[in-house]
Amino acid sequence: MAGMAPPSTSPMGAKGPEAASSKPDEKVDYLNLPCPIPYEEIHREALMSLKPELFEGMRFDFTKGLNPKFALSHSVFMGPTEIPSQSTETIKIPTAHYEFGANFIDPKLMLVGRILTDGRLNARVKWDLTDNLTMKANAQLTNEPHMSHGMATFDYKGRDYRAQFQVGNGALLGASYIQSVTPNLSLGGEVFWAGQHRKSGVGYAARYNTDKMVATGQVASTGMVALNYVQKVSEKVSLATDLMYNYMSREVTSSVGYDYILRQCRLRGKIDSNGCTSTFLEERLNMGLNFILSAEIDHRKKDYKFGFGLTVGE
Repeated sequence: MAGMAPPSTSPMGAKGPEAASSKPDEKVDYLNLPCPIPYEEIHREALMSLKPELFEGMRFDFTKGLNPKFALSHSVFMGPTEIPSQSTETIKIPTAHYEFGANFIDPKLMLVGRILTDGRLNARVKWDLTDNLTMKANAQLTNEPHMSHGMATFDYKGRDYRAQFQVGNGALLGASYIQSVTPNLSLGGEVFWAGQHRKSGVGYAARYNTDKMVATGQVASTGMVALNYVQKVSEKVSLATDLMYNYMSREVTSSVGYDYILRQCRLRGKIDSNGCTSTFLEERLNMGLNFILSAEIDHRKKDYKFGFGLTVGE
């Protein structure tokens, strides 16, 4: 027994595997933060899941590429259109229209135009003036008086910030700024002036994002408070929720939804606090051929909407 060696009590032996494998916390380089997304797009993940492009009736879209940069599109829509009414019942009238479009897409310039049979003309332009400065413009011209409008936006992309300036008809002026303060947190604000209506306002927003979640909050002097949260459960499944509150009118609306991406289709749906349920399905039948189903049920208003469509071309 006397010949047995006692247990080691050296300092090296006192260090367990946990101590040997521990690493110092990584320091944040505040001079090399990522560039945030534009202020107007801080809710984009929640909008993609909770607000798909629902429609009622039948829709057919065909896009034909003439060369790598230029394409023509044709769209046909047939379905009811809601008209304003003072009663609680929803009034719909049957409508149908055809839309012709042209697209020009270049690495630095994008031009999109649409004209409808009722005389409306829509146009969008996106032009990268430099590597950091982008100009975006959109306009809608119509035969109805005082209904045409246009707006131009200048977006400057810095190393860890973005700044935007907007100008539109009706003496509309706006500016926004968003700054990355940590690798995951961005803070921003906006201000606008509508000269035609003699109204102005300011707003503030915060966005926190990781690889698994995105949380955003926005408040404005107009009375709007918007909160949303998106959780990425897996590579194919995301869950989202939002809360909209207007402290002027005391109206509150909240909703929860899902976004499920399968091998050949994408399924999105939600239900909100007003009793409205919706689902949107995009099924890829073949290369360049997609089938669309849209459904929405408003239990409170007893309004039911169903739509289906086909999209041909890429």
